[in-house]
Amino acid sequence: MSDQKSPLLSRRDALKIIGATLGTALVTQVFVSGPLSSDAVQGIGATTHGNGVESTHKWSMVIDLSKCIGCSYCVRACQAVNDVPEDDMRWNIVFRERTETGSEFYMNRPCQHCDEAPCTRVCPVGATWKRADGIVVMDYDRCIGCRYCQVACPYDVRRFNWKEVTAENPYNPDWGSPEVKRRDRGVVEKCTFCVQRIDRGLEQGLVPGIDPAATPACVEICPVGARIFGDELDAESPVSRALQENQTFRLREDWGTSPKVHYINYANGRS
Repeated sequence: MSDQKSPLLSRRDALKIIGATLGTALVTQVFVSGPLSSDAVQGIGATTHGNGVESTHKWSMVIDLSKCIGCSYCVRACQAVNDVPEDDMRWNIVFRERTETGSEFYMNRPCQHCDEAPCTRVCPVGATWKRADGIVVMDYDRCIGCRYCQVACPYDVRRFNWKEVTAENPYNPDWGSPEVKRRDRGVVEKCTFCVQRIDRGLEQGLVPGIDPAATPACVEICPVGARIFGDELDAESPVSRALQENQTFRLREDWGTSPKVHYINYANGRS
C-alpha cells in the first residue's frame, strides 16, 4: 500500500479559489467604480490575445426587428453548428416583446461583442478576451467556471454549463452539423459570431456576410433577411450599408459598452 497522499486540492480547484478572490475585487470595481483601466487588469483579467494588434476587419451585426417573424430558425441553426444540445444553454435567444403602444415584435439577443466588454475585465484567468477584429471569445480550457463574466455581462447572454451532456444534439443534422467541439461541464459558454466560420472563410478567400460558408449560421439561415453581418471597415459591406441606410440603436448604450450588435427599430417598415 502506498504512503503517498493525494493532493488536498486539484489544480482546477486551486485556480477556482484564486480566481474567486481576484474576481470578487474585479466585479465589485466594475459595478461600483465603473470600467477598470487597462493598468488595473493587466496580468489579471486582461490577456495578450490580440491586444495591441491592428486588424483589417471589425465584425458587426445588424438585426432588423421590423423583419423578424419569430421563427427561431436562427436559434436552431446556432445550436446545431455550435453543438448546443440543451435549450436552456442557448447562445442566441428570440422572445416576444411589446411596444409602449401594445404592438408585438420579436427581440433577438446574441452576445453583443462589446468594444468595452465588462466580461473580459473581470475574468481572473484571462479565459475571455476581445480579439483585434472585435469578436469576444472564450478559451474553454482556461475557464475555471467562476462565473464572474456571467455576472458582469449586462445583457444576460452567457450560460454556465452545469452538467456533462452526452446525449445527441436534437438539432443535428436537420439544422446543421457541429463545427466546434462540445464544451465540458463547469465552463461558461457564449455566442462567438460563429468565429470558426469567419476564420476558415477568410483563409479560403471568402467574404463573411456575403459567402454563406463564412457567415454566422444565424445570419445565413434567416428566411426573411432580418440579420445582416459584415465588416464595418468595409464601406460596401452589407452591415455598413445597413448602418448607413437605417436609423439603428444598441442595447444599453448608456453603459459605455459599445456593443457590436445594432438594431433597426421595430417601427421601421411597419405601418
